Amino acid sequence: MSRVGKAPVPVPSGVDVKLDGQHCAVKGPKGQLDLDIHPQITVTQDADEVIVTRPSDAPQHRALHGLTRALIANMVTGVTDGFRKSLELRGTGYRAQMQGQTLVLNVGYSHPVEIAPLEGVTFEVETPTLVHVDGIDKQTVGQQAALVRRTRPPEPYHGKGVRYVGEYVRQKAGKARV
Repeated sequence: MSRVGKAPVPVPSGVDVKLDGQHCAVKGPKGQLDLDIHPQITVTQDADEVIVTRPSDAPQHRALHGLTRALIANMVTGVTDGFRKSLELRGTGYRAQMQGQTLVLNVGYSHPVEIAPLEGVTFEVETPTLVHVDGIDKQTVGQQAALVRRTRPPEPYHGKGVRYVGEYVRQKAGKARV
């Protein structure tokens, strides 16, 4: 059984963690993130690590314990290194380009699809078929990548569409010809 919550969160140099009651603020070289902590979970800070404790072994407390520790660890990682999701476009004529901050996708529709970035997220088009979604908040980066993928999810017959880099799409057999 996992004991994620018991591991302390190391705080690297250059990162400032402030605990104010049930509010946690993490500030680092890439920006600042805030989190409201559940009232039943206790968070304390030692010299260079953050420790999360729970009041009992009740299933809800155990779940909140691991969740809170993971959220704080993701905040520390986000303000130091940031997060990135990469998407690839597969299909004839499928391509991506930037117009200012907006991502413009040509993915087989009669019109180009324009996607504005969420707050704190940036797009990078490395090649016309490879798009990177960058940001400091893991949840926002994942949500933005899912919104881009939703414009044309990969289909199972030809594999065309927008997919995560490394995502496996199971191919179905087409019609059998006699």
